[in-house]
Amino acid sequence: MRARLLGIAAASVAALVLAGCGEKANVTVYKQGQYQGKPDNVPWQSEPFNNDKANWEKTIKARNNNQNEYLRTQQ
Repeated sequence: MRARLLGIAAASVAALVLAGCGEKANVTVYKQGQYQGKPDNVPWQSEPFNNDKANWEKTIKARNNNQNEYLRTQQ
């Protein structure tokens, strides 16, 4: 019984040690004066709104009102 527990413990330690060996270093290469990320768009340029800022504002206002407990309890 004791040998079995030692074997399980040794296998667990070996698995943990080997799990740490698979990690690769993440090295970021920066280019001076150049932005490396994706371009940022305004929120209403997404698929459901199609550049309609008024529709986006109406949707945000409706969502905020739906999260307002004072307004939700009056219904």
